Order: sequence, then C-alpha cells, then structure tokens
Amino acid sequence: MTSTRPVRSQPPAVPGGTAAGPPARAGWLLAALLGATFLGTVSNNIVNVPLREITDGFAAPVSQGVLVASATVLVLAVAMPTTGWVSDRLGRRRTLVLAMSVLLAGTLGAAMAPTLPLLVASRALQGIGCALVPTAVMGTLARLWPSSRRNRVMGAWGAANGIGQAVGPPIGGLLADAFGWRSIFWLLLPITVGVLVLAAVMMPRDTAQRVPIDVPAIGSLTLGVAALMTAITVAPQDGVPGWLPAVAAAVGLIALGVFVATGLRRPDGYIDPRLLVETRWLRSAVGVFVQQVVLFSTLVAVPLHLTGVVELSQTATGLLVFLLPVVWATSAPLVGRLADRIGPRTVLRTGLLVLLASSVSLAVLLGLRSTAVAAFGAVLVVAGLGVALVQTPSLGGATRSPAGQKGAGLGLFNMMRFVGASVGAAAVAAAYPAHLGGLFGGCAVVALLGLAVSFVGREVPDPPPAAPAPPAAPASPTPPPAT
Repeated sequence: MTSTRPVRSQPPAVPGGTAAGPPARAGWLLAALLGATFLGTVSNNIVNVPLREITDGFAAPVSQGVLVASATVLVLAVAMPTTGWVSDRLGRRRTLVLAMSVLLAGTLGAAMAPTLPLLVASRALQGIGCALVPTAVMGTLARLWPSSRRNRVMGAWGAANGIGQAVGPPIGGLLADAFGWRSIFWLLLPITVGVLVLAAVMMPRDTAQRVPIDVPAIGSLTLGVAALMTAITVAPQDGVPGWLPAVAAAVGLIALGVFVATGLRRPDGYIDPRLLVETRWLRSAVGVFVQQVVLFSTLVAVPLHLTGVVELSQTATGLLVFLLPVVWATSAPLVGRLADRIGPRTVLRTGLLVLLASSVSLAVLLGLRSTAVAAFGAVLVVAGLGVALVQTPSLGGATRSPAGQKGAGLGLFNMMRFVGASVGAAAVAAAYPAHLGGLFGGCAVVALLGLAVSFVGREVPDPPPAAPAPPAAPASPTPPPAT
C-alpha cells in the first residue's frame, strides 16, 4: 500500500523550514524545485511543432513520428501510480536527483538518436524522469515551507507548469528552424545538468521510509493501464498485426478488473474503488481526461496541419500555437475567482461546453483543409479558455473528494490526465492526414460524454468536524478524614 509521509507539526529547523519562515537558502532550493518542474513540463510538448521535420529526417510516416510526442506522456500515465511509493521509499532528495539523472540520460539519448525507434525510446526514458518530479517537488514544498507561505510557493509551482506548457511549442519551432530539431535536446542538456547539480546541493537530506506496497493492486493497475495504452498507441501503426492491439486491450481490461476486485476485498489497501465513483472525484477525473484529450489532439494535429497544408514555417506555427497556453495561464486566476462565486460544478460544465465548441470548430476547419490562419488562432484562444475552465475546478474537486484525501487518489487523478494526453496523441496518429476532421468530431463526442458524467455519481458527505473535547471536570474536594 502506498502511503505519504506525514506532515510534521514542526518542520525541521536546519536545513528545512520553521513554523515562522521558509527553509535556509530558500531561493536556491525553490529554483531547483521549479527548474525541475519546468523541465518536466516543457519536455512533454517541445517536439510537437517540429514533428514533420523529425519524420522527414528519418524518412518515416507521420503516424510513427507522433510516437515521439506521445512516448513521454504514455510513460507518465503508466508510472504515475507508483511514484508516491518511490518518493517515500527513497526520500524526496534522492527521488528528485534520480528524476533529473534519468531525464538527463533520456535527453542525451534523444539528441544523439540515430534512428526513430531509439528516439522514441529516449523520449520514453524522459517520461520516467518526468513522472518522478511532481511527487518529490510537491512533497518538499509542503514539508519545508510554513503554511503561511505555502499558497505562494504552490502558486509558483503552478506558474512553472504553465510556463513550461507555454514556451515549449515556440521554442521547439524556433530552434528547429534555426538549427535543426536535435538542437532542442542539446539546449535542454545544460539546463538539466544545472538543475541536477542544484537539486543535489540544495535539497535537504531526508530519511527514507520502509513503506509497504500493495503489490496486487498496483501491479494490476499498472499492467492494465500499460496494456490499454499499448493497444491504443500501436493500433494506428503500419505493419502492426490486428491481433496485437486486440490482445493488449483484453489483457488491460482483465488487469483492471483484477484491480477493482482486489480493492473491493481490501478497502484498506491501495484505494477503495468505491471512492472513485464518488461524484467529486469522478467528474473531476473525467473532466481532466476530456481536457487532455482535446488539448493534446489540438497541440499535435494543428501544428501538423499548419506546417503541412498551410505551409507555415515552424517558427510562425510555434508562435501561433503559443496562443493556447497563454490564454490558459492568464485566465486561470480569474477562473478560480469565478468558481468561488458561482460554484466549481458550473464552471467545469461551462469549460466542457467551450471545449465542445472548439472541437466542432476544428472539425470543420480541418475537414475543409482550411488555410485561414486567423480562424485557427481564434479557435486556439477559445480552446485555451476551455482548458482553464475545466482544469481549476477539476483540481479543486479532486483534492476535496474522499479519494483525493489519499495520495493514491491524487496519483490516479494525475494518471487520468496523462492517459487523456496519450489517447489524444494516438488519435492524431490514427486520423492523420485524411481524417483530422473526424478526429475532432470524436473529441466533441468525448466532451459531450464528459458533460453527461458531470451530472452523475454519488457524493459522499464530508465527515463532521471532530467535536472539541469537553473541559475536564474540576476535582471534587477531598472530604476531611473521619475522626
């Protein structure tokens, strides 16, 4: 069973934080944590714009090149259930150093990859490194910063994620145009080395825990997700026999059935599956899944169309795609206030409707093979707003749900994010080049189903706050001894 380290009531004095202030050398430590977060995020999407150049360089079809973009998020989805246990077992410092070391090896392999399969394998190795980052970073922020400053550093963590999402596509396009696609990874190498050294020096030493692991539950969940993602990913590839994805899908469904059965027999194990149908977690997880399907489909398919049919340069394409994450990042604070005012469920459902509208618009534009650059820009702005409207209430709902009170529940929520991204990328590979309109018609259907799910489920009431202990009764006076 995975478990998270309990938060100390009094953080360590040196080198950690205190109840009155942040840890020693807080600025350098925060730079290491946010640098690792930025690298983990930017590594996911920095190759989306130059995918066509990569496939042309290897004389490979675009459907295979999409694996370069999807390999990282595919591994992230599969590895997410075990990251909490790894972080507890190794300690935060060693986990983050390991994450940066693995990311460094994957980045170097990608820069030097002589073949497309080795490039895909290197991207998968990057995914392993990226998967280990969030738990170690968030655990360190929560443990070492006092509660009075924690919202501020968590906001900085969210900003690092948003910046990575925003700058990845334009940087990838600019570098590929100027120096070729390999320059993307050569640029990331010294940055990764710097963050690795900073993490090794600045991260305070912590004690690893011998936490138990629920092998049947985590093993069946990991196998189930890996098999289903394999089936979805290999199905569009040329030369893959039809029986292979079918067998992989069957194995995945059986393994997930074992996961559910195991959890029902041992509700005190990894997680009780009944908590996952509670409405707050269910609508949040489905909402973020829909968001990621539409987001990743857009961020992969639109650059391919713009660099191919429209014949925009990679630089111009990257700058145009930049509109989506900019709108996403800038509208997120306003979405939080809106959720406080009118309620998170209304905001989430509005976001799903906006994603539905953007998907229908892209279905029309791509189905007609449109070259109207301004129309694509407008749809990217709408999609960015939809992503923000879904993400904020989904994160809030997941953390407030009974499942979200457990590290396993939050791990499964993040897994749904990366599964959605993998499904979006695989769908692009299956639909490109002739059926991108149909792809976004499918995205519209997924958004509509997500909207329907937001109205179902059973809400488990929060436990009542513990009543304060009654004051101790005054001691009765001792009677005088009898004479």
